[in-house]
Amino acid sequence: MKTVVYVSPFVPQEWIAAHGLQPSRVLLEHTKRVAIAQPAAGVCPFARAFIAFGLSLTDESAIVATTECDQMRRAAELLAGESSAPLFLLNVPTTWQTTTAHRLYISELERLSAFMVRLGGKAPTKEELTDVMLRYDALRAEIRGARGSLSGRAYSEAISRFHREGAADLSAARAAPLARGVPLALLGGPLTGEHFRIFDLIEEAGGQVVLDGTETGERTLPRAFERRRLHEDPFPELADAYFGTIPDAFRRPNSQLYHWLKGETARRGIRGIILRRYLWCDTWHAEVQRMKEWSPAPVLDLDVGDDDCESRAASRIQSFVGMLR
Repeated sequence: MKTVVYVSPFVPQEWIAAHGLQPSRVLLEHTKRVAIAQPAAGVCPFARAFIAFGLSLTDESAIVATTECDQMRRAAELLAGESSAPLFLLNVPTTWQTTTAHRLYISELERLSAFMVRLGGKAPTKEELTDVMLRYDALRAEIRGARGSLSGRAYSEAISRFHREGAADLSAARAAPLARGVPLALLGGPLTGEHFRIFDLIEEAGGQVVLDGTETGERTLPRAFERRRLHEDPFPELADAYFGTIPDAFRRPNSQLYHWLKGETARRGIRGIILRRYLWCDTWHAEVQRMKEWSPAPVLDLDVGDDDCESRAASRIQSFVGMLR
């Protein structure tokens, strides 16, 4: 069975699994720990890590890249000419409120289906797709239900493991100690493997992440499927759950992100927001001022450079949490 790897939350796990292939939304390693291809010198560190991972794959795997940012488009161009693994570029429309945008996304999933069939997969029947969607929906419900009983790091790592492996084994996550501190939201783009250390830094400072709004965390879980629509026609319901409801800063308008954050902030009693952004990510950088003006809670703009200096981040987090106490 071929493994189809990707990093974007807008690639549906169920669509890959229903074709008889193994979906794996991979967790990249920090760029300082991977060999970087020379042609990738001009792209951002996260895209370089994606390129390095793609170059390590054989033709037993396949890669799905997306168009959510220019850096990842460039990564796809470089991988298409260098990687042994077949590559597919999925166009994810920036706009999301129009019928035309939804139709375009659906047509892209149909193109992806044809790609997976060429890999050796089989286009699913409605019944097969329904069964796979129900299975994944139940696993996500189990993960959501465990949120309050897990530490911030354990919860985020459990979500990441589910994306990589398609399993919801929470036994190891439940064994992690559950600290109580100032309730905070962590917001921003994707984390790489060792960046989960930020949860420890927040707890050491007296805080607690009760809302993981990073791209790696719960913000990018699609909504639960509507059973009536699922049984009537699963494919449009799958597309809507992913394309229609996952909030992100790259979307236009991005009001969905603020609507989601407003509701979760109130429900979870959040007293501060840490917006963790990479220095080279214009998308999240552009949100900083608007977030500060909009948020009823204080916002820490935590910029992270290529050197990933932990002591600097720890000092800023300690000052921020201390202010909230």
